[in-house]
Amino acid sequence: MQLKDKTFIVTGGASGLGEATTREMVAQGANVIIADLNLEKGQTLAQELGDTVHFVRCDVTSSEDVQQAVEMAENKFGSLHGSVNCAGIVVVQKLLDRDNNPADLDKFSKGVQVNLVGTFNVARLVAASIAKRVASEGGANNTDNADQGVIINTASIAAFDGQVGQGSYASSKAGVVGLTLPLARELARHGIRVMTIAPGVFSTPMMQSIPEEARQQLEASVPYPKRLGEPNEFAKLACHIISNAYLNGEVIRLDGAIRMV
Repeated sequence: MQLKDKTFIVTGGASGLGEATTREMVAQGANVIIADLNLEKGQTLAQELGDTVHFVRCDVTSSEDVQQAVEMAENKFGSLHGSVNCAGIVVVQKLLDRDNNPADLDKFSKGVQVNLVGTFNVARLVAASIAKRVASEGGANNTDNADQGVIINTASIAAFDGQVGQGSYASSKAGVVGLTLPLARELARHGIRVMTIAPGVFSTPMMQSIPEEARQQLEASVPYPKRLGEPNEFAKLACHIISNAYLNGEVIRLDGAIRMV
């Protein structure tokens, strides 16, 4: 599938990996719905990028919010062709604190709710929109192998190399990894592909807040290239996945070969 004149929802699309993806998609001729909680950043980015971009305030855990983003895509651009789900949060807490008190269950649950349930919520509503379009066009069984849609989810290398304190984050991202193949198999009859990107340590606003010494240690731990990933490298991979029809049901680590310990 070529991006030109196709329409995608990018959750978390106003900053970090999501913003880079929004920009790259627009540069390649796509229409984008930015679905993000940050009203100011989302509106500013949409205004900057022009008429092929619209912003909707969206909590990915809300059925109503995500459905609103889907309907905006359909109403503004005629149809929806996929999503890149970059929305997520990091929850850091140990199972037991220094006094052996148990972790806060609500904090754990919030991470799972946003990262895993939110991903599933976006996927189900985007897939429903695409499948209905395909059925209305008479291609419900996808007998001609036409590439009708692409859903790209974002996991993390923490899904495989989770560190101490990452119980919520690592398990929620492992859940995103686990969704990939079952959803790809299910949606194949509609011509919808499902892929997951598992980024390593990237130069996002969250990482820019850490001390310089810690940043240098992280960069040194990357085998090659010895630096943090650039958001545009994530964006370029997302766009390549969309354009390469044989990429389906797989998780791609984008991490410079780092393995966390």
